[in-house]
Amino acid sequence: MRWMESETNGANQTVVTEFVLLGLHDHHNLEMVLFVLCLGIYSVNVLGNALLIGLNMLDPRLHTPMYFFLSNLALMDICGTSSFVPLMLANFLETQSTISFPGCALQMYLTLALGSTECVLLAMMACDRYVAICQPLRYSELMNRQTCTWMVALSWGAAFANSLLQSILTWSLPFCGHNIINHFFCEILAVLKLACGDISLNALLIMVASSVLTLAPLLLIFLSYVFILTAILRVPSAAGRHKAFSTCSAHLTVVVIFYGTISFMYFKPKAKDLYLDKLLALFYGVVTPSLNPIIYSLRKEEVKAATIALLRGDLSRKMAPFPVVL
Repeated sequence: MRWMESETNGANQTVVTEFVLLGLHDHHNLEMVLFVLCLGIYSVNVLGNALLIGLNMLDPRLHTPMYFFLSNLALMDICGTSSFVPLMLANFLETQSTISFPGCALQMYLTLALGSTECVLLAMMACDRYVAICQPLRYSELMNRQTCTWMVALSWGAAFANSLLQSILTWSLPFCGHNIINHFFCEILAVLKLACGDISLNALLIMVASSVLTLAPLLLIFLSYVFILTAILRVPSAAGRHKAFSTCSAHLTVVVIFYGTISFMYFKPKAKDLYLDKLLALFYGVVTPSLNPIIYSLRKEEVKAATIALLRGDLSRKMAPFPVVL
């Protein structure tokens, strides 16, 4: 445990220089099991999402707005898990896990920013599916390259700007020598528990940011699918309804898993044992991102065809693109 004593206006003030991450060090055998599981899941996450990005770049049939958003989602999943999983895996093998003050600040900034980015990006993908199904004749006009770029830039920019503001306010608080974080990584709520100053402004900002970057996108997704479902039910043939629904089933599955995990984490009864909360956070941070490439690979025929073409070495051939509408 390291800290420094400094004098400010004649009074001693303890300055934290590193933090201790508790994780599950009281259950070292369980940490060994988690190390193996998380290493395997993280490998699937990185390889699967990297494959999606590579296929999108190589296969002209995937040069559509939907796969442009999906590539950004895949990149976000890789960056999000890589911001804390490698260090967490190393800490599983240590008797005491520590992280420097700058390292903790960077980790908190990235995990918060990338988690918020996914919320907004999923809403943008819902808007894309709404236009594709409800306005198919104007899809190419409305979802052009410039519009898609602005939608993605808004997703990343808003989330990273919010995280920067949250981080500045958090790290301006005094910690009075408290440096033991009861978590696997530097999560903002776990860090705020160490502060010995007034955190009412931080709590208010977190509530506002959660409403804007989490609940508002969820409401937009809900409304989009209400209109989508209404449009699908108007399709006269069963085959047409199935074809229309199949274009958004993968995205809907990802949304249900993502928001379902968040809802269970934050709205379940408060656990007496914090180990359950830690394991749920681990599931949300590690397992959920690895499911996205699996879901899209199983649900999307274009991804299956591109993967087979890649294995056969046929992606270098010129392929006729899929239509960007239904």
